[in-house]
This record gives sequence, structure tokens and C-alpha cells, in this order.
Amino acid sequence: MDTTTAIHQRRSVKHYDPNHEMSEVEIQELLELALLSPTSFNMQNWRFVVVTDPAEKEALREASWNQAQVSEASITILLCADLNAHIGGERYWVHAPQPVKDMLVPMIAPFYENNPQLQRDEAMRSVGIAAQTLMLSAKSMGYDSCPMIGFDPVKVGEIIGLPDNHLIGMMLTVGKALKDANVRGGQLEYDEVVFRNKFPK
Repeated sequence: MDTTTAIHQRRSVKHYDPNHEMSEVEIQELLELALLSPTSFNMQNWRFVVVTDPAEKEALREASWNQAQVSEASITILLCADLNAHIGGERYWVHAPQPVKDMLVPMIAPFYENNPQLQRDEAMRSVGIAAQTLMLSAKSMGYDSCPMIGFDPVKVGEIIGLPDNHLIGMMLTVGKALKDANVRGGQLEYDEVVFRNKFPK
């Protein structure tokens, strides 16, 4: 499936075949595509918790106000981020030419340290980009998905053993749809959201 078709066909699906299992090869392929998502300074600050165990999915469902897709989808992914990813930046540029490494590596930590708001903003940007990569990749593989924020982040963090200095950006279910998504609720007009050069007065 080409990218344009995947964008047009991607919808937030709520009803999945609970008996369908994604193979380990498919799961790894999906996540390896997510790992190609861009991040600032190539920090790769996202962390992905792929939940396949039925008991763990049920626990997540309970912490998600009993939304059925959490346990019925083939996999449920918690897209998290390491807020301290700016520390130890040399490992992000191990294959870069030495001049590039010498320029970029010393910039990373000073740019983010002592700025928790920027650390959080960067984490959420990275998670958002990776989520879209996952959703479009899933669609191209014949699967559907649903990005979710409807969960208790404290309870979910406890369930997945979220480390200190990490956050959960969103939850994403992936699986075989049992029921199509509803018709699109309504898109705003192009001219209402797209401006040329600056906002209109």
C-alpha cells in the first residue's frame, strides 16, 4: 500500500478481532519501522512497551475505563519517552563522520538540561511522530489502529513499570478490525487551518 492510500484509509478503529494474533515477525517489522521516526538530535527518546499478554491487557483495559479495544486488539503499545535522553549523546552519533560528531554531540546536553519543559515538549513531539509512523505502517501491513489518551497514566505507569524520568505519551492499539470506523465526523475547511506565510489578520 502506498503512503497516500494509507493516509486516506487510516482510521481510529475501536472494534478488533480478539482472536487474531500478530506474529512476532509482524510485531518486530512494525516496531522497526517506528524506530526510523525522526527525533531531535537523533536522541531516539521514545520507548515502546508492546503488550501482548492477555492478563496485562486486561489490567490496562481496567485502567482505561474499560475500553474494549485495549484488550481485544492484537497488541497494545504504550508510547513512552525518556526525559533524560539528552544525557550521553555520543551514542546517537557513533556512525557519523568525526566533524559532525564533534559539532553535534557537545550541543545536546546543554540544550535540554535545566529545562524540564523543553524535555517534556521534545518527548511529546517524538512520541507523536512515532505514533503516526506506527499507524501508517500498521495500515500498510493490513492492520488498523487507534491512538488513545483515555487512560489513567498513574495506574498504567504502575502496570508497565514505568521508570523514573519517563512519561507516557499515548496508548496505541493495533489489530484486525471487526467493524469499520464511523464516517468521518467532519473536517474543517482547508482555508480555516492552512495559511500562507502568516496568520491572517
